[in-house]
Amino acid sequence: MHQTTSPWGQHLILDLAGCPTERLTNADHLREWVRELVEAIEMKAYGEPSIEHFATHSFESAGYTLIQLIETSNICAHFAENIGQIYIDIFSCKEFDNGIAETLCRKYFEPETVITTALRRGEFPVRLAEAG
Repeated sequence: MHQTTSPWGQHLILDLAGCPTERLTNADHLREWVRELVEAIEMKAYGEPSIEHFATHSFESAGYTLIQLIETSNICAHFAENIGQIYIDIFSCKEFDNGIAETLCRKYFEPETVITTALRRGEFPVRLAEAG
């Protein structure tokens, strides 16, 4: 006899395409976005976001990478500025509203296309002892 454990956390993956370049190249805009996102999904930021410009050797990959630790895990994003794409991961052991997160990302980055993947992490089967 098996039962599944409760999920340990949730993981929202957002792939955005067709974003205006100016939305991806301004570090202050990205900091503002993550601050508002943390508040909107009712998380608690742990320090300031780390934001660095990477991959300048590659036209398709060049852009900022942002990591914001939150009390319950992290928010990570890469902004591929030359191709107008963004890859966002929000992972938390505290539940949050995926719709609010997606809506805020649409507001800040104005994508033409959004692919959303929502995962529940840590749902392991547990074998229950049989009564006997």
